[in-house]
Amino acid sequence: MSSLTAPIESLLFVANKPLTFKRLSQLLNVSQEAIVDALKELVKQYEERGAGITFMQDQEKVQLVTSKEQSELIAKFVKEEQNKELTQPALETLTIVAYRGPVTKAEIETIRGINCSLILRNLLIRGLVEEIPGKDIFDMKYHITFEFTRWLGIRKVGELPHYKELNSNEYLQTMLAKK
Repeated sequence: MSSLTAPIESLLFVANKPLTFKRLSQLLNVSQEAIVDALKELVKQYEERGAGITFMQDQEKVQLVTSKEQSELIAKFVKEEQNKELTQPALETLTIVAYRGPVTKAEIETIRGINCSLILRNLLIRGLVEEIPGKDIFDMKYHITFEFTRWLGIRKVGELPHYKELNSNEYLQTMLAKK
């Protein structure tokens, strides 16, 4: 067992948001490669013992999250406001952001065919999507949050059903290129 696993586990436990590999390496004064190796070891340990928590990774960020197997129990525990059902337009928009993100508002509106400003605002308030700043206000992109991914019980967006097929759909690529 690596001497880094316990400190990484502790840092991720107390962090209220995902930590980057860079930040972990700075805090522990080790290379990012050492962080990645220790995280792999931790993931293996958690999976072998069927732990109620696991690690979610999105590119260069990682967070300690509830395991998929415990997601139903945790969903019951979460505040009622956060568990209210989403409207059909909100679900459609969230699906586009999940499968196509990071995606601009204009791209979402091209796919849906309607203005999505209010829907995106509500998804931001609920913590399901986040803004990724671009060069200017019109280049703002949207991506699903760690919280949404955790709520689904997956560790990374690529685990969504049919992700590869829908993320790189040729028809959508062609349609978005024409705009």
